Parts: sequence; C-alpha cells; structure tokens
Amino acid sequence: MITYDRLFIAGSWTAPSSAELMEVRSPHDQSVIGRAAQALPADVDRAVEAARAAFDAGEWQATAPAERVAVLRGFNALREANAERIAALISAENGSAGWFTFAGQAGLTRQANAYFVAAEELAWEEETAPSDPGSPVRSVVRREAVGVVAAVIPWNSPFSAATAKIIPALLAGNSVVLKVSPENSLSMGLLADLLEQAGLPAGVISVLPADRETSEYLVSHPDVDKVAFTGSTRAGRRIASIAGGQLKRFSLELGGKSAAVILPDADLAQAVQGLKFGSLLNNGESCIAQTRILAPRSRYEEIVALLKELVESLKVGDPGDPDTFIGPMIRKDQQQRVRDYIALGIDEGARLVTGGPQVPKGLENGNYVTPTLFADVDNSMRIAQEEIFGPVLVVIAYDDEDDAVRIANDSEYGLSGGVWSSDEAHALAVARRIRTGTVTVNGASVGFDGPFGGFKASGIGREYGAVGLSQYTEYKTVTL
Repeated sequence: MITYDRLFIAGSWTAPSSAELMEVRSPHDQSVIGRAAQALPADVDRAVEAARAAFDAGEWQATAPAERVAVLRGFNALREANAERIAALISAENGSAGWFTFAGQAGLTRQANAYFVAAEELAWEEETAPSDPGSPVRSVVRREAVGVVAAVIPWNSPFSAATAKIIPALLAGNSVVLKVSPENSLSMGLLADLLEQAGLPAGVISVLPADRETSEYLVSHPDVDKVAFTGSTRAGRRIASIAGGQLKRFSLELGGKSAAVILPDADLAQAVQGLKFGSLLNNGESCIAQTRILAPRSRYEEIVALLKELVESLKVGDPGDPDTFIGPMIRKDQQQRVRDYIALGIDEGARLVTGGPQVPKGLENGNYVTPTLFADVDNSMRIAQEEIFGPVLVVIAYDDEDDAVRIANDSEYGLSGGVWSSDEAHALAVARRIRTGTVTVNGASVGFDGPFGGFKASGIGREYGAVGLSQYTEYKTVTL
C-alpha cells in the first residue's frame, strides 16, 4: 500500500489543508493500491504564492541556462534510474498495459534530451544588426521566462505529459505548479519525490493532485502568467475563455480523431501490424490514436479481414501480465462511455466485424471493454467523428486519393494521422495535404525534435524541441 498523506508544495512535502485521503483503486480488480492527499483551493493559493515569490526573487530565472540544463539533466537521470518502478506504478493506476508503460520510458528520455539540446542551442540573448545600414539603432533581443506556469495534465500518460511541460518551463526559468489527475496521485507522488532530489530552488515547483473544480481555480488564479494544458477539447475551450478574459498566455494540446490513410499500393501486412500500435496504443486511451482507418474500395474487404484478425489476436487482461496488449479503462465511467459508443455504432448502422459492448468474460470485476472493429462506416457517423478514447476502430472506404484526403480532413480535429504506401515520396505528398499537426509515414514514431500539437479543435501552440521550449519564453528587445 502506497500512501502520500502530504502535498508537494514549493519543493517540499507539507501538510494539506484537508487530512482526508483519496483511495486509488486498481482498474483491473478495484482493489485499493494506495491513498493520497488531494489539493484544495487553499493549497493552490500556497503553491502559487510560493511560485510567485520564487519567480520574483529571481534566483532560478537568473541562473545561467547551462546550469538549469544541468539540474534538469540530473532530474532526468533520477527518472531513468526509476524507470521500471514508474512503469509498473502507471500500469497499476491507469490499467495501461505493461508493454506500453515500459516502452514509454525510452521515449521520455528522448523527449527530455530534445529539450536539453534546444536549451543549449537557443540564443537566449543576441544583438541584431540593423536592416538599414544608415540606422543608428542596435537591438538586443532576449528570451525571458513567462513567469508562473500552471501546467495541467490528464491521466492517460502522466509522466509523458508532465515531462512535456515542466522540463521546458523550468529550462526557461519559470516557476511551475503542476496539477495532476487524482487517478495518478501515486505515480505523480513519485515524480514529486524525484523533483525533491533534483536540487531546484525552493518555490520553483509544486505537484498537486486535484479535482476539476480545483484545477479551474488554479487556471483562474490572478498570479498565474501562463496555462499549459493537455486534455479534452471541451476543457480546452473553457481554459481558453478564462485565459482570454485575463489576457494570460496559454497553450492547449487537445483531443483527436486521427485518420490512417492506407493507399492502394501499401504493404497491407505491414500497415495492419503498424496500426496495432498506432491505433491501439495505451488501450486506445490516447489522443494521437489513429482510429479512423481509410481503406481504398479496391482492397477494402482485404483490409477489414486483416484488421479483424489483428483485433481478435490481442490479449485483454491484467496490465501486469507481460502478454497483455489491452488493459482496462481507467475508470468505470470511461468503461461505460466506450461501451455506449460501441452500442451507438451498431445503432448507426455500421457493420460490427468483431467485438461488441459486452464485457470480456472473466474480467467483469475490472473496467474492461472488448476491442471492437466496425466496417461500412460513413464518416458522418458519430463513431467516426467523436473521440471515443478506447479500443474501437472504424474502417471507412474511399474512392480515390482526393476522396481519402477529403475524408481525412472532414473532422473538427487535427492532431495526428498516418499514411501507408510502398512509395515514400508519394506518401509524403499525401501527408502534406492532411490538415493535422503530426503525420507519420509507414508507422514512423512521433519525433521529439519537431513541434507537436494540433490544428483546428485539437489545440493551440506546440510542444517538444526548440519550438516547445519557446512556448515558455517572452521576447524582450532592448534598443541601443
């Protein structure tokens, strides 16, 4: 049993405003795996006050960028040393299959290293020559920290979401209040333990598990200068309205309903094997999952048959079992949401190829759903337009390449997507036409040096690498 009866505020563990502890339950069997304190508005006030004081005192932001990089490289080394423990804890909390949480640890290293390299190469201050040789004015252009950052992250991939925000924010010299989901109180408590060992100045970082109401209190706090959010599009719209009213900076990484375009010349076996990971990673509880599969009519039934074979081959069960590919949904309400969408797909007239709304036999105590594949789906159906956030795939037929691009772009979302073809140059040409923030070709993984984020209702702003780091800075120009 893991217990966190204190909150990590301003760099140290302190008594919460409420002594009541929340039980963290396993989504596999509902057993209690831990208890943790939850932040209330009074705790947010303490964290933001400390962050404001630390930022205004200037110690961290005045620290040389190379020294900030060194401190955070030390934190990342601590995270790497605890990788197996982190992965196991996330699986226990979230129900994420072990293959996903353990494989993700190497990704966290690449993600962090891309930020470190960007910080080392960034021109934090440079003098620019006048464009007009006759001008008497010289300009010194500086990159400075924004101030106090409220980083708000979801439950589905907590360490990745936290890394994507706190590392660039701290590298830029900001103070950070990280608001995490109650479901992740244990793994994020471990994150706080590692941050405590990292050697950051007092006040610079707080980690608060809290509910939605307390999260909104944090976002609305007048001493917060920037909000960095990952989560649902609905919540993102609310945050944008609050931030807009206060004229505070914000970046939003929101939902998705990504399309995988399988071109007629694609190697189908390779494509379907790649979609095993691209479409069903993290139990389907992933914003970048390519859950709309666009198939040419000439090969439609062949693709449906291969996807049926794939979906039916996936082991569903205990996320701690190394053979499990699909674990449980994180909560009962999420389980019911996915089952309701499966029933909706049947009602909408889609062909149920495999799966269904029933709970897998023998797994009734957990938050399990049956991986499901629909065919004969029209892109106007709700199961093709709305983010289900579970292991549910829909196959949509297209007539020609223009039709495939039209269908891929016929969505309010634009976060990710994929193109499959034996001709890489041709796949790249199609990828350029898809209105989405990230497109993978033939199953390539998402890179961390290029910017990541969404078009349309999938967000505002970018994460990763130099562009992601820049989201936490302000320009200042001094003329001489």
